[in-house]
Amino acid sequence: MKLKFFLLVSSAAIFAACGGSDSNKNEASTENPNTTAPADTQSTAANSAESKGVGKFQNVELTHPLDEKMIASGKSVYDVKCGSCHKLSEEKLVGPGWKGVTDRRTPEWIMNFVTNTEEMLNKDAAAKNLYEICLVKMPNQNLSDDDARHVLEFMRNNDGKK
Repeated sequence: MKLKFFLLVSSAAIFAACGGSDSNKNEASTENPNTTAPADTQSTAANSAESKGVGKFQNVELTHPLDEKMIASGKSVYDVKCGSCHKLSEEKLVGPGWKGVTDRRTPEWIMNFVTNTEEMLNKDAAAKNLYEICLVKMPNQNLSDDDARHVLEFMRNNDGKK
């Protein structure tokens, strides 16, 4: 049981990690356009700014305003499967901190990574770069599509989206 929990948590660590775009172009124009990726991930930004990753999610509908029920559900998933490897700040634990991940990655990329981890790590350049930076392969957390969407909403809330 402890091994499963550890594997779930460590996989969440990588998907929210390092690299990505300068800003999330799917957000409303009121979002901060000057948000940049951390220095160790800026080389990834140009390669993945519009990347949707590898998987079934090609058009994720975002809520405006944020959905409070999704946020609460996403926090529950985070508490059980993600929080032991990821902090909600920029600080790295086992995996990178989550602060700013929705500014660095598209919603589709995030959802594809958390639901299709192994294939993303094998085929997606940005995911491969995360592995090289973080040195930890995130195991598949077996998140449902709904769980993945709720975690995304929780991440958006953590990043101050409205």
